[in-house]
Amino acid sequence: MALQIYNMLTRQKETFEPLQEGRVNMYVCGPTVQDYAHIGHAKTYVAFDVVVRFLRYMGNEVLYVQNITDVGHLLDTGEDRILKKARQVQAKPMQIAEYYTRSYYDDMDALGVVRPDIAPRASGHVPEQIAMIRELIDKGHAYVVDGNVYFDVTSFADYGKLSGRRLDEQEAGTREAVREEKRHPADFALWKRAEPEHILRWDSPWGEGYPGWHIECSAMSRKYLGETFDIHGGGVDNIFPHNECEIAQSEAATGKPFARYWILVGSLTFDGVKMSKSLGNFLTIRDALRQHRPEAVRMFVLNGHYRSPVDFTEDAMHAATRGWERLMGAVRLTRERLRAAQEAPDGTDGVAAFEDTLTTYRARFIEAMEDDFNTSAAIAALQELTREVNTLLNSGEAVGRSTLEAIDTAYRELGGQVLGLVPDEETQAASAEREDGLIRILIELRNQARLQKQFETADRIRDRLAELGVTLEDRPEGTTWRTA
Repeated sequence: MALQIYNMLTRQKETFEPLQEGRVNMYVCGPTVQDYAHIGHAKTYVAFDVVVRFLRYMGNEVLYVQNITDVGHLLDTGEDRILKKARQVQAKPMQIAEYYTRSYYDDMDALGVVRPDIAPRASGHVPEQIAMIRELIDKGHAYVVDGNVYFDVTSFADYGKLSGRRLDEQEAGTREAVREEKRHPADFALWKRAEPEHILRWDSPWGEGYPGWHIECSAMSRKYLGETFDIHGGGVDNIFPHNECEIAQSEAATGKPFARYWILVGSLTFDGVKMSKSLGNFLTIRDALRQHRPEAVRMFVLNGHYRSPVDFTEDAMHAATRGWERLMGAVRLTRERLRAAQEAPDGTDGVAAFEDTLTTYRARFIEAMEDDFNTSAAIAALQELTREVNTLLNSGEAVGRSTLEAIDTAYRELGGQVLGLVPDEETQAASAEREDGLIRILIELRNQARLQKQFETADRIRDRLAELGVTLEDRPEGTTWRTA
């Protein structure tokens, strides 16, 4: 079976055929770094992590690009999100972007998400965005009004082909307050004029200003992956207007197809309700990892299909934790037996047929993953294999070293290399978890000392941690730490 991908552009499963056999160019919309990453980000980026892992496991060379939005993501009011956060906490915009970018990667590292090959920042690619805007103006797809540049949606006949929205159905002011200067309510900003108080500003042919949100992904994907590339990923919440606008401006500029396969991840709710800080149901990844193992969070995400919406609940997390522990129980037992068998003879031939069982479940696993990355079915195959492994290892039969090695290899490849659920050596993960736990205990003791005005003790805890390479940061929402 060849890999089948549900292409959001065509609304059907298609056989995946990259432009260049054996090489996949993939772009995924990254985070806007104005706050801590939340559990919805975990769903999105764990899902794409497994897509990349599986493509590589199947022998493809993958060039994975994921951007960082540190300028240009506008609120409905037209205000830049980074700038708004900077004003709230009285910091410089790039200070905000840098802090939360580091925090985002710390969260992704904790979740075992492999970092992208290229992680371009919007602020570092303003010249490319300006060049693309000039192309669009020259070709009649964009127009300038008093230092602002807008894309003319009526100039691109296919506008709406990803989301299915037609121009005559779109409401005015979808993302931004409708300006009278626009020719059409759905026209979107490519470049914004910077008002005198606006800090983020660059020189341009249209005066000082800053790029709109959508243009960054078009400019950066084109720079690193070419005018047409294989896979574009993102969250379904951004299908309109962001992804739709990407297609319009990219294809209007080049006259060529933009991304050939669109993979969009379903949304996440928290106890049945969309996450919102105002509702008090907003859960950051860092807070989730204080309560749950990172592998359990991955298991929760991968238990559902990436396109399906999921509801984050404590019951679901407990179920994911139990499922992961069942899987790891067989992994641990296999590795214990394997260590004990290192110098022993190969055992009886009576269990040699188990390698046929491994072949069967490996095939089922790959078949599930080739069916539009169906991680739920792939995990089910692993769990069924686990029942077979437990039956074998608890049967009392002598299991040969080669059979144990084959079982361990299957877990390392399918559960580890592809799904990121099985660590190569669990002792490393356990050591890291213990280290985090000890740091949290010391932070609690320091906080108690500060409340009791025992500042010398609190300072001594902070200084001793610093000597060990652990830097504490006291913030309004609590004390956090980072390691050198």
